[in-house]
Amino acid sequence: MSTPKPRSCEIHIRVRYAESDPMGYMHHSKYFEYFEMGRTELLRLAGFRYRDLEKAGVLFAVAKLECRFRAPAHYDDDLTLLTRIDRMTRARIDHSYELRREGALLCEAKSTLACIDRAGKLIPIPDDIYDEAMAHAPNPS
Repeated sequence: MSTPKPRSCEIHIRVRYAESDPMGYMHHSKYFEYFEMGRTELLRLAGFRYRDLEKAGVLFAVAKLECRFRAPAHYDDDLTLLTRIDRMTRARIDHSYELRREGALLCEAKSTLACIDRAGKLIPIPDDIYDEAMAHAPNPS
């Protein structure tokens, strides 16, 4: 019996000076880079490296992304990002994100990734990734 693969992960990120504006606020574009870091780490924890998928011609393109900002992050803040897989079909993955500072919610976001080949055509998520994720998916209530 295989070990269940994670459907969520937490990473800790310190806001760097270069990610901040002159007022000390983290620039809004950086949140989306953090979400990518969360997705990449979740994939890695599941036993897959995005680098290897790219070599095999399997790409995940962001098809939809939305973010609700609740409070600003500042230079040198220690943040916690929770990344979850909410839904997966044969060709897409829906993630949700919560970025917090000392428990306080700074933003919530959702994304949809489409699995594509190098020509940009929609392709099925590789069986090993899909089968593993679905084998450990929670049963719908």
